[in-house]
Amino acid sequence: MIDEIQGLLDQYWDWLKDKTTLRQLVGDWVEITTPHLDRHNDYIQIYAASRGAEFRLTDDGYILDDLELSGCQIDTPKRQALLDMTLNGFGVKREGNELQIGATRDNFPMRKHNLVQAMLAVNDLFYTATPMITGLFYEDVVSWLDQSKIRYTPNIKLTGKSGYDHTFEFVIPKSSDLPERALKTINQPNRQTVQSFVFAWLDTRDTRAPDARAYAILNDDSRRMPAGVMDALTEYGMRGVAWSERERALPDLAT
Repeated sequence: MIDEIQGLLDQYWDWLKDKTTLRQLVGDWVEITTPHLDRHNDYIQIYAASRGAEFRLTDDGYILDDLELSGCQIDTPKRQALLDMTLNGFGVKREGNELQIGATRDNFPMRKHNLVQAMLAVNDLFYTATPMITGLFYEDVVSWLDQSKIRYTPNIKLTGKSGYDHTFEFVIPKSSDLPERALKTINQPNRQTVQSFVFAWLDTRDTRAPDARAYAILNDDSRRMPAGVMDALTEYGMRGVAWSERERALPDLAT
């Protein structure tokens, strides 16, 4: 089983390497095109420049500008606080509408990973411009957990075998009857968001207790669940919880 999982992780690294391209821009800026897709199915791009002994990595304002152009404003205290909490979990800062992070030669791969993951997380959390969506999915999950009297620790950063950090929105501690449970909210369930979660859990699973479990809470309020999402999670020993059927998961989450 370990060899099989290692093979899957190796495939993931190969995919990242083969699908990442570089382009020299004006001055010392380099455009890095990653294989990760945004909600438009365009490749996520970030920009890097040398600043003495360090590097500056930025999204050049793409994520927040795109959300605002789509009618999703990050202009309320609650959304501002949620944005700050999300970025802090990845060590990313906001300068105007830019998402930025500093890096050295030693930690460049990890910091690049953190910036891309922060971009994907912010996009997923805040894309609520559709009129049918009246609140943030993350907030809905928090409210449900609180109302269900489920104890949890929010926004836990776990370091995987690769050395990369992965943020889980909620971790429910071990109880006398149930093991530790890591929860990830996925506002836009699709192949990429599920693949990202699968990798994060496979990378961190061996650093947790042997019986630890992982759950993905999937927003199906305003869209149909794409085919294969649940099967993909089950295949890797995780559980997908459709928001419309969340009450069924209470026995597994209650402490």
